[in-house]
Amino acid sequence: MKKLRVTMDRYFDKLDERWRVLPIQKQHQCMLYFFVGYLLLTAGVIGKVWYETSRSRNDIAIEHIKNPIHKKNESPTKLQDTVTTIYKNKIYERN
Repeated sequence: MKKLRVTMDRYFDKLDERWRVLPIQKQHQCMLYFFVGYLLLTAGVIGKVWYETSRSRNDIAIEHIKNPIHKKNESPTKLQDTVTTIYKNKIYERN
């Protein structure tokens, strides 16, 4: 972990040195490009949210929350009856 931190620190120091070597005019130009990119991305996200909310319906369907644990399953007695019925049918088939 310490080796990774040292490697990252060296990499960031090199990047900082390369940034400082650039002329001020080039630094301003790069910052302007980054800002315009950020501005376009922000405008795109805001436009997408605005479009999605304007398309959605304004009515809200209010329903009861269904508990998945209390599903209406067939009763176990009915299942037992079908098993015994199948078993009885097999006994009658033997005779």
